Amino acid sequence: MGEADLALAQQAMNSDDVAVQQAWRRLTATHADRLTGILDEHGWPAWGPEAAYAAWKIAQHADRQLDVQRRVLALIEDAAEPGVGAREIAMLRDRVLVNEGRDQIYGTQVAGVVDGKPVLWPCADPDGLAARRAGVGLPPPL
Repeated sequence: MGEADLALAQQAMNSDDVAVQQAWRRLTATHADRLTGILDEHGWPAWGPEAAYAAWKIAQHADRQLDVQRRVLALIEDAAEPGVGAREIAMLRDRVLVNEGRDQIYGTQVAGVVDGKPVLWPCADPDGLAARRAGVGLPPPL
């Protein structure tokens, strides 16, 4: 699932093709449903860093299934699992906040591109953004 997610994510981000966008939406929904089944049956997939990272990435892309994103965020905040660290937790936390219509904390979510430059979704406490990002291993803000 992780490999398929990555391949289609890269294709969808670089395409205005409606069919590619629809395929991306179907894949993210299918993967989020499958991840939910895995979580229901086994809990957090503590099968090593690659599996943990893939599960996080699937949740990160499950924008139409906020319940999955919230569930995974709660699980990874408690898991000391290689492959999912402070950086990934910050990114998923921002994604959940943006999907809830709230200001993000770490400035990881982009609303769009204007004149070739990414524009962030609104951030809480913009003056402290650089310090918060540094604290979780993210580079300086855009």
